[in-house]
Amino acid sequence: MATSSSDRKSFFKRIRGKNEPETEEMSFMGHLEALRWHLVRGVIVWLSVAIAIFVFIDWVFDNIIYAPARPTFVTYSALCNWSHKLGLGESLCMPPVNIPLQGNTVSGPFMSAINIAMIGGVIVAFPYLFWELWRFIKPALSPKEVKYARGSLLWVSLCFFLGAAFGYFLLAPFTFNFLANFTLGTVGAYKYMPTLDDYIDTLNNIILGCGIAFELPVLAYVLAKIGLITAPFLKRYRKYAFVIILILAAVITPSPDWTSQTIVAIPLLLLYEISVIIVARVDKKKAKEEKEWS
Repeated sequence: MATSSSDRKSFFKRIRGKNEPETEEMSFMGHLEALRWHLVRGVIVWLSVAIAIFVFIDWVFDNIIYAPARPTFVTYSALCNWSHKLGLGESLCMPPVNIPLQGNTVSGPFMSAINIAMIGGVIVAFPYLFWELWRFIKPALSPKEVKYARGSLLWVSLCFFLGAAFGYFLLAPFTFNFLANFTLGTVGAYKYMPTLDDYIDTLNNIILGCGIAFELPVLAYVLAKIGLITAPFLKRYRKYAFVIILILAAVITPSPDWTSQTIVAIPLLLLYEISVIIVARVDKKKAKEEKEWS
């Protein structure tokens, strides 16, 4: 089990002997040993979740993975119902989608199941994996920094899962709907039948990409705490940030239509504005503390 930095130092001191001086090499090796155990526990939890997903892979594929490619997916009916309630007619109703998948390799289904289990394990075990990372870096932080980082596990996990849910329930249906209904030519020479691997990789990229992108407010908070960014800085470079966000939205969305890119860009723009507010509060609090110390 991993110990605190002081416990690790005393442990290596007992191994070397009471009169032998502590060296930087042993201290470095101690940190490597602690990191090894954090990684071991993280891998064990990740593999445990991956194995559980693999055991129930048929249910996971039918009800989670392939669900956005079916016309009965909850997003399609929800958007259509909202469109009618808002008096918008059929404007939010997307055409029915049904994407048949094909395989062109002998090991395709098995490797796809492994891929689903591995990525699913990362998503489900994300809070624990981040907690192990936090436990490793915590002994190197000052008490003030630890106080600032209180609740980070909750907020990092919440932002990640919000982004993953956004990608799965909103961006993925729009992406698959656009690609499935896009036609090339008028003589029927092209038939849209994506491979199983391509579909799974696209869905994974959407979910993970949105999950990571939604960490923007947390990243802004951390950078503001260590003094790398300020609210005036974010406001001054807002227009450049918007351009970067549009590029990021184009990277996250595998489909080239403006609708999917807009769906990603709008939340990211809102997250940027939320980050400005968060950083402004951090600046105000730091200014208050400096005034009290002076």
